[in-house]
Amino acid sequence: MSTDMSSEAMKLEPEPSPTPEPPPGEAPFPDMTWVPGGTYWMGSDRHYPEEAPAHQVTVTGFWMDRFTVTNMQYARFVDATRYVTVAERPLNPADYPGALPELLVPGSLVFQKAIGRVDLRDYSRWWAYVPGACWRHPEGPGSNLKGRGKHPVVQIAFEDAEAYAVWAGKALPSEAEWERAARGGLDRQEYCWGDEFTPGGKHLANTWQGEFPWQNLREDGHEGTCAVGSFPPNGFGLHEMAGNVWEWTTDWFQARHTGNKGKACCIPVNPRGPAGADGSKDPGMPRVNIPRRVLKGGSHLCAPNYCLRYRPAARSPQAVESGASHIGFRCIVRPAAR
Repeated sequence: MSTDMSSEAMKLEPEPSPTPEPPPGEAPFPDMTWVPGGTYWMGSDRHYPEEAPAHQVTVTGFWMDRFTVTNMQYARFVDATRYVTVAERPLNPADYPGALPELLVPGSLVFQKAIGRVDLRDYSRWWAYVPGACWRHPEGPGSNLKGRGKHPVVQIAFEDAEAYAVWAGKALPSEAEWERAARGGLDRQEYCWGDEFTPGGKHLANTWQGEFPWQNLREDGHEGTCAVGSFPPNGFGLHEMAGNVWEWTTDWFQARHTGNKGKACCIPVNPRGPAGADGSKDPGMPRVNIPRRVLKGGSHLCAPNYCLRYRPAARSPQAVESGASHIGFRCIVRPAAR
């Protein structure tokens, strides 16, 4: 990983911060907090290539859920609407040419801890497609939600998150909105709370300590997901914007940020990423044609030796039709149409 800032990024110095945009009245729903609009540096030139180039963007203020959507909240949605998630629906064999017949059944991806060191280029050593895995049974048919009512709902595909947001009278955030919120007012810093990962030796996010994927030292007190609100909020009052679970955004994935080509006059306002799904592939899986949306925030499975992505700038491509045992979401409300 390079620690050098690109010459393009160095040309742009942060503008003096204007007075924060005040909230337009009371929050529209309980447990939402105001994320003031403004201009900030999005992305990073210090880590993974898909985060570059660091560039300035401007977003308009919005309300955001303080916590990711929980199992209890998603259960209320399903009870009210009888919604069936993607992981619970029959599969069409035509969509998965060459797939083994035993895998063409409803299910989802589940993390399975390795028993020792493995080849980190082969994710099948710790991920498995488990028939019957879904939001009600996150690890498969033998698992349930007992004691996890306040944990983030997982095994949620993009369509499932969007359906909940519409039912709740909310929306899913764009990548630029999500990153603005995650930074909590701290511009160009590594983490949601500053540049030091464990200030004073204190863990501020649910991540993986030890050698992934076999050794989790649990120094933060958690092996898997944790209840929402387990860690302190960031500067905007938002909890677990790093670690715990990855979160869906509405942007189609592209391999690099477009940036603003070093021109301070051309800072984009409320950018939404690519206009369509064309080209939204995972660079690591170029032959797979399923379009990808951007995930943000990292998860409890992120570790320095494999996935240092519990940072606001970090991003990951995720197939729209697939959830996993470490993917959830939270919602926003924009005060006016843009």
